[in-house]
Amino acid sequence: MKITRSGFLSLALLAAGCLPTFAQSPNRPTAQSVRAYFASVNRKVLEMAKDFPADKYEYKLKPEMRTFAELIVHIASGNVYAAKAAHGENVKWDELDPKDFKTKAEVVALMEKSTAEAEAALKSLPDESLLKTGEPWMGVFEHSAEHYGLLVAYYRANGLIPPESRPKK
Repeated sequence: MKITRSGFLSLALLAAGCLPTFAQSPNRPTAQSVRAYFASVNRKVLEMAKDFPADKYEYKLKPEMRTFAELIVHIASGNVYAAKAAHGENVKWDELDPKDFKTKAEVVALMEKSTAEAEAALKSLPDESLLKTGEPWMGVFEHSAEHYGLLVAYYRANGLIPPESRPKK
C-alpha cells in the first residue's frame, strides 16, 4: 500500500495528537513507582546477602567473573553513587573496592548502609524531580535488577534456592 504525502501528514498529526494521552499513560513511571522499585530490588539483594552461606561468598560462576561478595559490593556501589548524586554531588560511579570488605558481615553491613542512605536520599527528593528524570535511580535499579538475576544463578549453581523462589509461609 502506498501512502501519499497528505496521508502521511494526516497520520503524523494524528500520532502527535495522541502524545499527551501516551504521556499520561499508567505505564509511565511515577515518583512512587521509582521509589518502590528501587526499594524492592535492594530488599531482594540484601536478603540474598544475608542468606547466602558465608563459606560460599568467594564463589565465582567462572574464573573471570566476580565472586558473590564482589557482586554485592558492586551493587552497593550503585547505591552509593545514587545517594551522592541525589545530594547534588558531581560524581562518577566509583567502584568500592571489594578488598575493603573481607567478611560476610562487612559485606552485609555495606549493603544495609548503602541501601538505607540511597533510599533516604530518594525519599528526600520532591516528586516533581523524579517526574522530570528518573535518573540516576532508574539506571541504578535496572543495573541492580540485572545483577539480582546473576545472584540467582550463583544460588542455583550451588544447589540453593533463592529467597524469592522459596514457598511463602
